[in-house]
Amino acid sequence: MSAYGPPPPAATPRGLDLAATQPTPLVRLVQVELRKAVDTLASFWLVAAIAILIVIVEGGLLLVVLIEGGESSAGDYAFFASYITAVVLPVLAIMLVTSEWTQRTAMVTFSLEPRRSRVLLAKYLTGIVLTLVAVVTAVVIGLVCAVICQVVQSDQTSFDLGGAFLGGFLITQVLAMSLGFAIACLLLNTPASIVVFVAYRVIPVSVFAVLAANFETFADIRPWIDFEFAQGPLYDLSVSGIEWGYLLTSGLLWLGVPLALGVIRILRAEVK
Repeated sequence: MSAYGPPPPAATPRGLDLAATQPTPLVRLVQVELRKAVDTLASFWLVAAIAILIVIVEGGLLLVVLIEGGESSAGDYAFFASYITAVVLPVLAIMLVTSEWTQRTAMVTFSLEPRRSRVLLAKYLTGIVLTLVAVVTAVVIGLVCAVICQVVQSDQTSFDLGGAFLGGFLITQVLAMSLGFAIACLLLNTPASIVVFVAYRVIPVSVFAVLAANFETFADIRPWIDFEFAQGPLYDLSVSGIEWGYLLTSGLLWLGVPLALGVIRILRAEVK
């Protein structure tokens, strides 16, 4: 016994009990990612650029139709806008993924939500939401252009969008966004991902087209390995028979493998 009396009782260790804490809802994670998609100056102007480019492209087509005459439809305007969104939307998906690593916010994000798979899922769902917004924007602007044509050339304008076209438009845009998302997961670097995505979309198509034109044997193989070529029937949802095999096989090669490797890398990557 101490000269100063009995020793004080040992302090009871205290811990942070999280057993009753509810996990963050996936909807809230998606809302956060949507806000992050337009929070920075770069991401805001990228989203704005999508809308501006759609207006410019469809406005230019409208001007040509009004000057030269001829038949037009709302589907024609939306179809031309798809060329813009197929390039810009994947860049937006790339920034959704790589921003965590290039701006060094991954530690904060994965501390607030340690389950990285849920964060990745929220980012991908955010990309789909933004894709839907872009498609709806293109369709609405196409309808506006068709209304203008109807007023000026009432007998040469159609408002028929076609359910097959709308479905194919949406699916191909989601696939393009998914391709950018997969490359971003694999590289985790914004400039490198954008460069690789552009090369991914341009170089194989050109090389495969040249080889198919010069070698008959390769022309038979091309549909199985050329993802862009295999997506052709998707634009009007006319995929049937062996075309599904072309789409699934080439999609697994160019989209499935990079996405799987990228997800594995993010789940195992050391956060600094």
